[in-house]
Amino acid sequence: MTPHVEPDPQAGAAVKAADRAHVFHSWSAQGLIDPLAVAGAEGSYFWDYDGNRYLDFTSGLVYTNVGYQHPKIVAAIQEQAAKLTTFAPAFALDVRSEAARLIAERTPGDLDKIFFTNGGAEAVENAARMARLHTGRPKIMSAYRSYHGATSTAINLTGDPRRWASDTGSAGVVRFWAPFLYRSPFYATTEAQECERALAHLEDTIAFEGPATIAAIILETVPGTAGIMTPPPGYLAGVREICDRYGIVLVLDEVMAGFGRTGRWFAADHFGVVPDLLTFAKGVNSGYVPLGGVAISAEIAATFDKRPYPGGLTYSGHPLACAAAVATIEVMEDEKVVEHAAHIGEAVLGPGLRELAERHPSVGEVRGLGVFWALELVKDKETREPLVPYNAAGEANAPMAAFGAAAKKNGLWPFVNMNRTHAVPACNVSEAEVKEGLAALDAALSVADEYTV
Repeated sequence: MTPHVEPDPQAGAAVKAADRAHVFHSWSAQGLIDPLAVAGAEGSYFWDYDGNRYLDFTSGLVYTNVGYQHPKIVAAIQEQAAKLTTFAPAFALDVRSEAARLIAERTPGDLDKIFFTNGGAEAVENAARMARLHTGRPKIMSAYRSYHGATSTAINLTGDPRRWASDTGSAGVVRFWAPFLYRSPFYATTEAQECERALAHLEDTIAFEGPATIAAIILETVPGTAGIMTPPPGYLAGVREICDRYGIVLVLDEVMAGFGRTGRWFAADHFGVVPDLLTFAKGVNSGYVPLGGVAISAEIAATFDKRPYPGGLTYSGHPLACAAAVATIEVMEDEKVVEHAAHIGEAVLGPGLRELAERHPSVGEVRGLGVFWALELVKDKETREPLVPYNAAGEANAPMAAFGAAAKKNGLWPFVNMNRTHAVPACNVSEAEVKEGLAALDAALSVADEYTV
C-alpha cells in the first residue's frame, strides 16, 4: 500500500501550524509536544505529508479493530447520513435498535439491554451510577494498574498516575491489588498462588471496608493501558463468587478488550464469567464515530422499570455512530475478524513476540491474547528492574523514547507506555503486516538492549 496523495510538506506544515495555534491536546504539556500531521490512512497503515508510511501497532488508541477506512463502514455512515443524520435519544430508531440488538446478541449471559454513550468513560460513569442506585450502597472498588476513563467518576476509579491530578480522595472509591504474577504484590511464584492470594486480599479488603457499603467491583477483564495482564485461571470466577456472596455488582470494563481484540467477541468469554454490567466503546464501530455503552443484566434493568434512570446524553445512540456499529459487527461476522484475531495471536504475533524475547535482553516478559499483547522492557531480566522508573518523564524516560524513535524510523508506530510497548494492531491485520511489524520491533529492541546491564 502506498499513500494516496503525493507528498506535500507545505500542506503538512500548514496543518501543524494550525494545530499548534488552536488545538489543546489531551494528557500533554502543550509547549512540549510535536504532533505528527497525518495526511491519510487505510487498513493498518497511515502516512504523513512527507510521504512517510507507518504500520500502526496502536490501532489508533486500540480502537480501529477493522482498520482505517473500511469501505463498508464508510458506506454505511454515508447512507445513514443521507437517510437521517441525527435524532434525539428518546425516540425509537431502526438503526439504534439494530445496533443494540447486535451488541446484546454477542454479550455474555443476559446482558440484553444497552444504554448508549459517546465513549468508554461515559460508559463507566453510568455503570457506576447504575450499580450505586441498584444496591443503595456508596463505594466502588477498583484495581491499581487500571484505566477507566477521564470523566469525574471514571478518573477516580482509574489506578494509574493519570488519576493523581484529579483524585479527590472522597469519591467513594476503594482500591485493591489485582493479580500480576510478573510483579506480584503477593510474593507468589505460580499462577495458582497469585490467584489464591489475590482473591484472599480482595476478600480481606471487602471485610475491612464493610461488605454492605460496597456497590460494585469494576475490573478491566484484561487490563489495557496498564499492561495487558491476562488474569490467571480462576481469578475472575472467584471475583464473581465473592460478588454474589456479598450482593456486590460485578462490572467488567471491556472498552479496550471487547469486540474481537482478544480473539473473542468479549474477553469475558475466555473465562466463562458473566458480569452484571459490561462497558464497551472503541471497537464497537472501529472508532469511526464516537460510541460507547453499558450492557445491562435483567436484574439491574428491572430496577428502573418503574423508577426513572437519572442519566442520559444528548447524543446517546447517535444514528451515524449506530450505523457504523451495525456495519462493523456485520463486517466482523462476514470477514471472520474475531476468528482471524485469535489465529494471528496464536500462530503469528504471540510466537513472534516470544521469539524476540528470547533474543533481546531488554524483554522481560511477553503476555497477551489475540491482537492484544505487551512486552515488559527491563534493564535486567534477573532482577526484573524496569527499563525506566514508574511514571518516568524527561531524561529518566530516555531509554523508552529511544526505543520509540527507532520503531518510527523503521516504519512502525508503537504503543509505548511506561516501560512497556504494546503490540495492538487491527484485528484484521494480515500475517505479512504482523511480520513487518515484528521486524521493526526487532530493530527497535536492539536500541532498548543498549540500556540493559
